[in-house]
Formats: sequence, C-alpha cells, structure tokens
Amino acid sequence: MHRAAPWTRAKPAAFTTSRPLPLHGRHWHFRRTLNWWVGILFALGSTLFALGGILVLAPELARKWSLDTASIGLVFFVGSIFFSAAAYLQLLQAANTPPGTRIDETGVKPLAWFSWRPYDPDWLGCALQFAGTLLFNINTFDSLFAQLDWLQQDLMIWTPDMVGSSLFLGSGYIAFAEYWRQSGPWQPGRRSWWIVVINLLGCLAFMVAAGLSFVPFDSGGGVNMAISTGFLVAGALAFLAGGLLLLPGTGGMTGTQK
Repeated sequence: MHRAAPWTRAKPAAFTTSRPLPLHGRHWHFRRTLNWWVGILFALGSTLFALGGILVLAPELARKWSLDTASIGLVFFVGSIFFSAAAYLQLLQAANTPPGTRIDETGVKPLAWFSWRPYDPDWLGCALQFAGTLLFNINTFDSLFAQLDWLQQDLMIWTPDMVGSSLFLGSGYIAFAEYWRQSGPWQPGRRSWWIVVINLLGCLAFMVAAGLSFVPFDSGGGVNMAISTGFLVAGALAFLAGGLLLLPGTGGMTGTQK
C-alpha cells in the first residue's frame, strides 16, 4: 500500500464455515444475529476500501470532496477495523462448531470466545483471516504517517500488507478446498459456492496488489501504483459481493449447507 494516498488490503470477504453451530435457544438467535453482522461488517469494510482506492485513482474527485492524503488513509484504516470485527465474528463461529466444547449441566453449550483448533480447517481458515486483518490494521495505521522514505514504507506498510495478504490467500484457499472436498468444485446453483469462489478471487486480487505495491529504492511510483490500486478496488468489490451474498444466509445456514 504505497500509494499517492495511503491504502491497504481488505481481505477478506466472507470465509464461511461448512457446519452449523450446535447452539440452542438464545444461542441460536445469537448465531443468526452473528451471521447478519458478519455480512454487514464485511460489506462496510469492503465499501470503504473500494472508495479509498477510487479516490487514489481519481485525485480530482478527492480534491472535489476536500479530502487530502491523510483523510483517504483514514478511510482505509476505518475499513480495516470493520474487517477485523467481521473476521473475529467468523472466528467465533468456527470456535463453536463441532467438535464443540463441553455441554454444561443445563444442556446448553457454553459459548467459546477463543479456541485453539488448528486441526479444524474451518477454524484454521478463520484464524488466518483474523490474523491477516490485524496486520492490515497495522498497515493502514502506519500509512497515516507522512514523509516516510522508501525503506520505512517497505518495513511499516508493505511488509504487513504482504504478510497479511498471504494469510488471507491461505484462508481463501482453505475455504475453497474444503468446499471442493465436501461438495465438489462446481456448484453455481448454491449461494455458498459463490461466496467461497468470490472470496478466493478477492484474495488473489489483493495478493497481486500487495506484490505490486513494493517500493524499490529508486521508485517514482506511477504505473505499478495505479495497477496495484486497481487490483485493490477489484478485490474490495469482490469482498463486498461476498458480504452481501452472506446476508440472505442468516436463517441458520452456513457454508456448504446453502
């Protein structure tokens, strides 16, 4: 994210778990609400990232709205916060899917706020995605600082962007591979298939954008910046579509069940 205006990666769109949460009563209602919030937060974060990228590509529009470089950078930073919130909620979902935690004496499964289940592909994908969003928080915050030289940009902005993008791509690949294993690679009649595929395409777009945003010693910006920002906007729009597609699934179904 080395742009005329600061920007970062917005990853991910919605990583969906492939199993229903075994919650009951108030927890079942909580889960339905959680799904809705995941879709809304991803959509908001994606919209801000797409808007920031458009403002970078169209500086005359930014000037018309009286937005300077710092203001555009703030758009990306706020968007990254929405992504982190959505990614944590999906990690919370994955932490409460089978095999679950113990059942208490009331017969209700206690809600696990955090867990460690690297053997579970659903949890692993969500954990990689959440870790990536935290790096994007760092990346977008660092990009708010003015007067960074090329080395500072690469260490403070590009490095967390590249690592975070790699984590997002890993999460997108795990989601697609799990869907392929359970339902096959071609299921265009299912909304969940579109969510997983669009998410993976968004991850690939962000990965390309991160690679192109590297600032070499003698860089003058230019073509690579524009192309990189274009891939950023494309990825953000893909994640926006994924977030919106997730909204109809709030009736209690996730992943391959839809």
